[in-house]
Amino acid sequence: MTSAESKSELFTVTTGDGGDAHQNQPKKLSFYEHYIQPCMAEVLGSTLFMFVGCVSVMGNVGISGSIQPALAHGLALSIAIAIFGEISGGHFNPAVSVCVYLIGGMELILLVPYVLSQMLGGVIAASLAKAVTTNEAFANATGAAFDAVQSPHGTGSATVAEMIMTLFLTMVVSMAAVNGRTRSHLAPFCVGLTVTANILAGGGISGACMNPARAFGPAIVSGHWEYHWIYWVGPLTGTLVTVSLVRLVVGDKKIRVIFK
Repeated sequence: MTSAESKSELFTVTTGDGGDAHQNQPKKLSFYEHYIQPCMAEVLGSTLFMFVGCVSVMGNVGISGSIQPALAHGLALSIAIAIFGEISGGHFNPAVSVCVYLIGGMELILLVPYVLSQMLGGVIAASLAKAVTTNEAFANATGAAFDAVQSPHGTGSATVAEMIMTLFLTMVVSMAAVNGRTRSHLAPFCVGLTVTANILAGGGISGACMNPARAFGPAIVSGHWEYHWIYWVGPLTGTLVTVSLVRLVVGDKKIRVIFK
């Protein structure tokens, strides 16, 4: 699959093993469209998605549990993927970008710029969220940083929860958006619904981050770094489990490395 062809596939942003080859050869993308514009889309999409998520958390303290943040994160992510997916693939999450790269959906040269773009988007989103909320709401929600883990005794369960929830999320991305046999036009909504379900299920255990950039931005703005490592170790471990399963078991011929 050429880089231009892969632009028609959500999450798949450049030459890789995933997906079936197309017969028609679209016009080759310019340098700007291939490298610069996708990173800009990741910054903008991450900012909009995470802004909505952060504001929903700040406005939800003591009101409706996980329902408001779950719906806000899931809906905002679905919309962001739908509108930016044709430009960048609509990752907005370092764990997703690592997963897509490892299953053959993007070039290595784009991986680090994508992750940096997503982290920048997280910082901008958290800054904007702080600007539009009251100091009291910001303080009560710890600036939308993740504070579900209150003691060292909860770090193990929180890390495992993040790993499992991210495994679920990245598996949905892999199978609904990259894998040729199971790819679906409903991928944006499948991904958004997965985030919503995970937050409803695991919000009380770890905060249900599944996204290192979503944790990083509010941590920078609020200065809340306690147990921040969980939101890198858990999601990235879950990503590696997903990649192993897709590459070895459930991927199509172009993705599987065995039993071809």
